[in-house]
Amino acid sequence: MSTATQTADRVEIAELFARLANMLDEGRHDDAHSVYHADVVVRSPRGGELHGLDEVTAYLKRSQVEGEHTQHVHGDVLVHGDGDRAKATANQLTYFYRVGEAPHRTSGLRVACTAVRTPEGWRFSEMHITLVWMHEK
Repeated sequence: MSTATQTADRVEIAELFARLANMLDEGRHDDAHSVYHADVVVRSPRGGELHGLDEVTAYLKRSQVEGEHTQHVHGDVLVHGDGDRAKATANQLTYFYRVGEAPHRTSGLRVACTAVRTPEGWRFSEMHITLVWMHEK
């Protein structure tokens, strides 16, 4: 695999984190297929272990709190590709707020993922979210 292809793959996989944040923050849960593989497995402190796109989408919809918004920010993204599969990690800051108000809760998380190349582009096939800290006002 050429260096240009490896670099392009890393950029696309890193972009998945931004697309995930936008999908979550905009409440576009029916667009989960644009970042997750159909057979995805997600492990998180709030959701437990979820299997498949339908389960993940249903969880996202039912966990939404009326009047509460989020802002997800990813940093320190590292991608280690191996052909059509890659491991990726990132730090995630999540701010929970109501319009016009400062965040009432913030959290720092560590996200470890496996991404796979699909005909539609790269998708997360596995995600393990670990809570590092949380602050509530």
